Amino acid sequence: MKNKITLPSNVFSEYEINSQIILSLYKDMLLGRYFEDMCAQMYYRGKMFGFVHLYNGQEAVSTGVIKALDNEDYVCSTYRDHVHALSKGVPAKLVMAELFGKETGCSRGRGGSMHIFSAPHNFLGGFAFIGEGIPVAIGAAFQSIYRKQVLNDQQPMRVTACFFGDGTSNNGQFFECLNMAVLWRLPVIFIVENNQWAIGMAHHRSTSFPEIHKKAEAFGLPGIEVDGMDVLAVREIAMAAIKRARFGQGPTLIEALTYRFRGHSLADPDELRSVTEKEAWIARDPIKRLKDYILDNSLFSEQQVNNLNSEVKIEVDQAVEFAISSPEPNIQDLKKYLFAD
Repeated sequence: MKNKITLPSNVFSEYEINSQIILSLYKDMLLGRYFEDMCAQMYYRGKMFGFVHLYNGQEAVSTGVIKALDNEDYVCSTYRDHVHALSKGVPAKLVMAELFGKETGCSRGRGGSMHIFSAPHNFLGGFAFIGEGIPVAIGAAFQSIYRKQVLNDQQPMRVTACFFGDGTSNNGQFFECLNMAVLWRLPVIFIVENNQWAIGMAHHRSTSFPEIHKKAEAFGLPGIEVDGMDVLAVREIAMAAIKRARFGQGPTLIEALTYRFRGHSLADPDELRSVTEKEAWIARDPIKRLKDYILDNSLFSEQQVNNLNSEVKIEVDQAVEFAISSPEPNIQDLKKYLFAD
């Protein structure tokens, strides 16, 4: 795979991308990376508890897909959900407060790392069990169809982006929901974040057919493989899939080839993956690649890029300060959110 980003010549005209959009993509990836690095610090300082699964290395997938969506569109995530939430617009301080278990968190401190949720941002949650978000995404996509066909909604069709890992593609819900999505022509995009490892199981050892995107053929939807370390390539594919879904042409399966730079969780010593493998993928860091693209093409100066880095670091620092200073949930409210009012 190439270490440099090359942008297809037709992308600027077809998908209306420009230097400001590219800079916003870079900023979003930076936010995800700095946020996760700070999570690691806070976890090891005892500010967070339980399992925390970080997203370092996969930022191009979240940014490339979610930043191509409209605000009204939906996102379903996995247990590696912090960065998906940030890309969807959930404020960093609310996500950080949730990780601290504070009342000001986006799930009122009840969800924690694996259950980030924000109704105002149409972020439909992280899910602790693999595959659990896929049926939820199908439900969200179905209600988009219902809005248009039954309730005569005049707004554009709302699209649902559903993220999951390579290990989930061996789960029954994956196949069932692909079939249902095609059968009902649902406006949903399935994004497989193939980071090569399902916890400690190498992808090529866990499936009889490693090319996940080709599994789409059995159900009659497009299956596309993309370099998940190239945010512009991911965005290009995502824009086409979103357009297809929004105009009633049904679902798309995108397999993004990516890699997580840290262990499965912060409790994982990460001893199963070889140093050579890790170094090969780290050399293709999506953030560094986009920065090189920006500087090589003189889109912005190095000083402007450095200023942006500082802004993002300040935002993450302020998120930590907000979380630390926020109140703990009241013990009397322990059962408050178990049932709808």
